[in-house]
Parts: sequence; C-alpha cells; structure tokens
Amino acid sequence: MSLSADDLYKMSDVELLAAYLEARRQFVEKKFARDTNRARLEWIRAKMFTGSSGGVTERTMAIDVSEEIARKGQEVREMTRDLDLLKVDVDILAIVIRFRGASSPAGAQGEDTMEREPEREGH
Repeated sequence: MSLSADDLYKMSDVELLAAYLEARRQFVEKKFARDTNRARLEWIRAKMFTGSSGGVTERTMAIDVSEEIARKGQEVREMTRDLDLLKVDVDILAIVIRFRGASSPAGAQGEDTMEREPEREGH
C-alpha cells in the first residue's frame, strides 16, 4: 500500500473500509501462500532425510547444505518479509478506522490474537 497519512485522512469511511478489506484479503492470500510453501519445504526436508543413508548427523548435514533447500528457504523468508509489510498496512488501516470512531471491521483482530485463542481454551 502506498497511501500516505494525508491520503488516509482524506478518504471517506467507505473508501477506508474498502481499502482495509482489500489489504486484509491480500494479507490472507499471501499468508496462505507462505504457509503452503513453508509446509512444502518441510515436506522436502523430511523426504530427503528419509531417502538418504547414514546416521542422523550425516542426513541432517546433507539437508543443511542442499542448494535447493537453501533457495526454497530464502523464498519463504522473502515471503515472510512481504507478509510482515502487508500486515503493517492492515494494522495502520485498522488504527485509522478506530481513530475515526468507526467500529472495527469484522475480523480486525490481529493475526497473533487469533492464533493464541486455542491455547487459552486448553487452560
């Protein structure tokens, strides 16, 4: 998102909510893609581990020096960086919406809050 604070201030409530929903949609899509790639990477590591011979240390070292694994790991890290930047945009839009006194959009809870809820239920 490339909106300045002045642009956000000048937006109507409807435009602001639309921008929030679009940013949130992009965030969810990128998070799904990142999580999918992360799971694929772990699956490739597990497959390499079980398909190679030697002790645990040798297998682990072979996976750690694999260029394919390193490249895919770098891609996941870059996706995480992009996802973090998009999350900042979502949070800024939510803050502006709350600052104006409008009710928070549905699903405006932070990602971290939603992930921690199941842990609280177990106590």
